[in-house]
Amino acid sequence: MSAESARQMSRVIVVGNEKGGSGKSTVAMHIAVALMKAGHRVATIDLDSQQRTFTRYVEARQAWTQHIGRALETPDHHRFDEPESYASADDEAAASWALTNALETMGKLYNFVVIDTPGHRTALGQFAHTIADTLVTPLNDSFVDLDVLGTVDPATFGITGTSHYAQMVEDARRQRRSRDNATTDWVVLRNRLSMLASRNKRYVGEGLQELGRRLDFRSAEGLAERLIFREFYPRGLTALDTLDEAVLGTRPTLSHATARLEVDNLIKALRLDSSGAAINRNAA
Repeated sequence: MSAESARQMSRVIVVGNEKGGSGKSTVAMHIAVALMKAGHRVATIDLDSQQRTFTRYVEARQAWTQHIGRALETPDHHRFDEPESYASADDEAAASWALTNALETMGKLYNFVVIDTPGHRTALGQFAHTIADTLVTPLNDSFVDLDVLGTVDPATFGITGTSHYAQMVEDARRQRRSRDNATTDWVVLRNRLSMLASRNKRYVGEGLQELGRRLDFRSAEGLAERLIFREFYPRGLTALDTLDEAVLGTRPTLSHATARLEVDNLIKALRLDSSGAAINRNAA
């Protein structure tokens, strides 16, 4: 069965950016848990064969659930290992076909599939972009990270062109339109956004607005640089969990409440509730 058939049965959310350290796995985990808390059935896929951060995040959540004896919403997680290079084009096609088949199976069981991609270009990562219903690109709020989307004039800080990742996404979206006449909703999240006004913040924001017009994406505020998100990871927790002392292993603070508000706003910005409503009504 084709990737088109799989998409008709579940909504595919791809978290992608060809730069490491942007917070992809943290965002992917929070999206998955948010959807489960909203009553959806969710599967997750880790395509990062090297780092496997998403996989370790889910495994930590499973272990912590057992440790505290409390139920925590945990997605049905899958990992796809990919070689650094393929021996032939047939081998590469077979890997994409295997992912398509997995999505077909998941599409019969789940409302949403959340896919975390590597911070570098891979065949499966590129293929995932061609089947995304929603593409979420976390981006640290700096010109270093903006470089994956667009080139900047050093004198004016104005946008002069598009960069490698943006061009890959454009190609992936064209493939999807030509295949099934569907569009991918692309959302760029500004992670580590400073609470203070600065020239860098303004210039990056203006650059994203210009690129959004050129590339047809929406931008939204993501997750700030908060220590609390790093503390969640070893126990597999999210800001959306019931953050009492038993779950956290420590007394909750104002930082936990602030982090939860950030995630709530992020999920609203993705507009996934309206996208998944029809799917949820048809759920068994």
